[in-house]
Amino acid sequence: MTSIPLQSRAVGVDATGIRLAAVIGAGSMGGGIAAQFANAGVPVILLDVAGADASSRNAAAVAGIDRQLKTGGFMDAEAARLVRAGNVEDDIGLLAEADWIVEAVIEDLEAKRVLYRKIAAVRKQGAIVSSNTSTIPRAALADGMEENLASHFLITHFFNPPRVMNLVEIVAAEENASETIARVKAACETVLGKTVVDCFDTPGFIANRIGCYWLAAAALEARRGGLTVEEADAVNTAFGVPRTGAFGLLDLIGIDLIPHVWGSLMRTLPATDAIQAHDLPGDGLVRDLMAAGRFGRKAGAGFYRRGEGGAREAMDLSGGDYRPEAPVKQTALPGGGRDLAALLEAEGPIGAYAWTVFSSVLLYTARHAPEIAADVAAIDTAMELGYAWKRGPFRLADAYGAARVVARLEADERVAPDLLRAAAAAGGFYDVQGRPLASSGERLAAPAAGGSALAAVKAGSNPIFTNAAASVWDLGDGVACLELHTKMNSFAPAVFDVLEKAVEQGGKAFRALVLGNDDPRAFSVGADLGFFAEMIGSEQWQAIDTYLARGQELFLRLKYAPFPVVAAAHGFALGGGCEFMLHADAIVAHAELKAGLPEMKVGLVPAWGGCTQLLLRAQAASGEPSAAAQRVFDTIFAGTPTGSALEARALGLLRPSDGIVMNRGQLIAAAKERAAALAKAGYEAPARATIALGGPDVRAVLTGAVEQGKAAGRMTDTDVAMAEILAWVLTGGAETRPQATEEELMRLEREALTRLVRTPATLARIDHMLKTGKPLRN
Repeated sequence: MTSIPLQSRAVGVDATGIRLAAVIGAGSMGGGIAAQFANAGVPVILLDVAGADASSRNAAAVAGIDRQLKTGGFMDAEAARLVRAGNVEDDIGLLAEADWIVEAVIEDLEAKRVLYRKIAAVRKQGAIVSSNTSTIPRAALADGMEENLASHFLITHFFNPPRVMNLVEIVAAEENASETIARVKAACETVLGKTVVDCFDTPGFIANRIGCYWLAAAALEARRGGLTVEEADAVNTAFGVPRTGAFGLLDLIGIDLIPHVWGSLMRTLPATDAIQAHDLPGDGLVRDLMAAGRFGRKAGAGFYRRGEGGAREAMDLSGGDYRPEAPVKQTALPGGGRDLAALLEAEGPIGAYAWTVFSSVLLYTARHAPEIAADVAAIDTAMELGYAWKRGPFRLADAYGAARVVARLEADERVAPDLLRAAAAAGGFYDVQGRPLASSGERLAAPAAGGSALAAVKAGSNPIFTNAAASVWDLGDGVACLELHTKMNSFAPAVFDVLEKAVEQGGKAFRALVLGNDDPRAFSVGADLGFFAEMIGSEQWQAIDTYLARGQELFLRLKYAPFPVVAAAHGFALGGGCEFMLHADAIVAHAELKAGLPEMKVGLVPAWGGCTQLLLRAQAASGEPSAAAQRVFDTIFAGTPTGSALEARALGLLRPSDGIVMNRGQLIAAAKERAAALAKAGYEAPARATIALGGPDVRAVLTGAVEQGKAAGRMTDTDVAMAEILAWVLTGGAETRPQATEEELMRLEREALTRLVRTPATLARIDHMLKTGKPLRN
């Protein structure tokens, strides 16, 4: 076991006390959980069954690690070195050092109980033990369990794949101390970056209980209503479920799992539960698919399949035969797929189906809410994160109107559950302050938990100053936040107006500045390419130069401001957005950061200091101009965004001292804490930097590999021309000199870009990207 691969653990991880984790079960779920521990910098033991001979004793666990490397479970391949493979026969003693042991073996009650007895024999005092079960109640798992282990035992139900899916459902019991529950929640949130939802100890917990009922109702009601697969999926997509719809999701899950997952729920739940009336495992068409081995995507055929020539086909629900797919556009639905009321109230089969599925799922959820969760927000969050719904069932009901739902149910002579009636009387499941109803029907005193530090500030105050493109908010403790709110947080000229004012007011209106936002997609994608293309099309060459020069000036002023600046980077930080964060004193990045300088893909070079700042960082790391220039050249020429913050660190986009946060919701708070600490420590602006230059000899080396690539047919003439101008910038331009200031090198960046925008090759690349979203290799 080693901690060498990662230069630091994720921000806040050490506070949880989880210094060594263990996972038992190296399948897709267990291996993924182990990988996520490693992504946070936590060493982890991964055990599975023992192989038959000495050479394969750990083969199952090793295969689990390899699977995660192939499927992207690790944020960086180096993180896999933090996982130690073993087996439950030879290595069970290793668990004695673990702070948290996660059981993720097959859904067999007796097999799990046998394993818990082995864990109890070696587990250290105070260590957390949790099960990743998705079907077995905690009470059954803990029956007969050793008392001390039971007091530290919970269910932590992850969703697959663990790196991607943000939800963890937690089931605790009265025998768990409040401190133990709080520690598990903090570890899930901070170590693994997840959102925790508390569930009661009932079959399927929240997400799978509601999700399985929805899928059964959506599939079977489509057949009863005479809809096609495509029509049903279009309606469900209009509700805000993923683009797969219901039938596409069943294909993705695997139709062969229907008897196991749905069957388990139906066997466990009482005969009065509505899922019994939507018997998906017993449906004749599902049975026919099972008998034919048409298990969905894994088998190449399910409700959809690829026909001859690769054309997609859909199943005819009335007869079971396949026919060419006939996709239904959202715009073809009543209300254009955007007006929920129009869809639910439409005449004809589509509207009838939409109302039947919507009302059935809402009735089921409202009826069973008191037995599965404490409040409606927990249920909505579970469905939004576990099944990727845009809005959970109660938020969806509020969008239509709870009182309207009750009125329609009464008109249909259907009984509305007490919770639904309470929502109708209270004006909705949520009030205007965002306070949800408890599952018992009372309004809670506070809004649902969640959101970032910035969201909390914005909910209760006005910005310090603002315009249509950006705002500066007071985060408290003398720290402000500069928030962009253009499309994808791109740099419209008006952004620079607010940035300039922030630089001028820093040290007066606030003592430290965070660069960040709550956009779910992007920190910033840099310059607006469409705006840029308009200036090129009208040959506004001076306006382009002025736009570039102003960005360079303000970014440098930000870097050398008399107050600390911390970038809270997340999502896409591309082009000018990446350059923006590179000028901060420190970066606190979300673990899933997608950062990079992709300008080459549109025939440009970074011109807001990206070349300059990366060179400075590379030279600080290597101390040798030629090696630094080569590293930066390779990074910019490739133009590929990183897949994670760990990859960004490896490329030099993050420094070793920059922090990584696993939980996106904690990012702004972590950046604020870093900024306040820098200010408190007596911050002084950095000394002005100079860059060592490689000159013509290094320039020839940089372009040589690209020219060889052209000779081999891997590069185009434009690639070679782009390589030459990038190398020209990185080595100091036409003038031979040993070093340059940042301003001098940034002037070369600007000169290179203003030359490129006049070339047909660059214009073609920009036009192609705007039209297709894909790079052109011209």
